[in-house]
Amino acid sequence: EAYRPDLIISWRHLRSDAWKWPFSLGEYLDVLVQATTSPVLILPHPDAGHALPHSVRDTDRVMAMTDHLAGDSRLVNAALAFTHAGGQCWLTHVESDHDFERYIEVISKIPSIDTEDARATIKAQLLKEPRDFIRRCRETIEARKLPIRVEDLVTTGHRMSEYRQLIEEQEIDLLVMYARDEDQLAMHGRTYPLAVELRQIPLLML
Repeated sequence: EAYRPDLIISWRHLRSDAWKWPFSLGEYLDVLVQATTSPVLILPHPDAGHALPHSVRDTDRVMAMTDHLAGDSRLVNAALAFTHAGGQCWLTHVESDHDFERYIEVISKIPSIDTEDARATIKAQLLKEPRDFIRRCRETIEARKLPIRVEDLVTTGHRMSEYRQLIEEQEIDLLVMYARDEDQLAMHGRTYPLAVELRQIPLLML
């Protein structure tokens, strides 16, 4: 914190043999990403053999990942900054099916509310906000003539499977995500499992 670096770069399981087991980022990184205010770029461990070939060549396909994309300019700006000229920047927002169904179950117990109408209306609004935000981002990027194409994914589903599928299908080179929310000291409960399991490409943790 005394040096305030603009970026910290490390591979997973720094100075550790724990890369053989997919249960953590390693002792140093588990603490570092929670203790520092600087962005941390996490690279696949060089001995693990998990890195996808395209992810170590360039960053012409970068993906910003969150479950609250609307209005999140810091995440988008970081993803754009790492995207090569002529590349693609994916702005993604995946609402958890599990969380959504839990809320609908509660609503279904309120007799005065039509459950199916609530399901359709709430889902449409949940997805409309990030879509509108992505549209504004795309318009701003085009107006500034930035040589980057914005792609989008706004859906409901299982976050891990949705992101894993998109990373493989679109050959994503870098995934940008938050390490924690502003009011949290520990890593975000949904971020950590993703960071641990998505070992095949570099991650930028903000």
